[in-house]
Amino acid sequence: MGNLVEFARRTRVSRRRPGRIGLVPALTVAIVLAAALAGLAWFGDHRAAQRDTAVRQALATAPAAAKAIFSYDYRTFDDSIANGRTFATGEFEKEYAQTTAALKETATKQQAVVAAEVSSTGVVTATTERVELLVYLNQYRRNVNTAGEKVDQNRVVLTLVMVDGQWRVAKATAI
Repeated sequence: MGNLVEFARRTRVSRRRPGRIGLVPALTVAIVLAAALAGLAWFGDHRAAQRDTAVRQALATAPAAAKAIFSYDYRTFDDSIANGRTFATGEFEKEYAQTTAALKETATKQQAVVAAEVSSTGVVTATTERVELLVYLNQYRRNVNTAGEKVDQNRVVLTLVMVDGQWRVAKATAI
């Protein structure tokens, strides 16, 4: 009978061990999954914070950039355009240079002065490297052909990108 009791005790013990051994891998998998989810949540939060910083910086840059790019004075035309170019980059900088070069003669003949002011901005899309903003822009213009000052109300989508630690306009699309 002693052997039978010993056999029964061993059988119960051996039955419990596989259950205990199965619990350890299950807990390990659960801990690894929880750590992975926590890591993903942290990374998502970190990227969102970086995107928010990019948006704040681009929104802070946009009014000065729009004012510089969309304003000029025939008396100081070259300086006005040089100021606008400091906010431009890439293909847009080349396009801006070509457009303003063609505009110079007309601006001088008509004694044109255009002063741009941003009335409002809003975010269209944003990543950490690129921010598209909808800019509501008023251009106050006067020249020898108009009596007084005229106001043009424009909407422009400015695409800003980070270049050497500064947000620059890579594209401007009138809508």
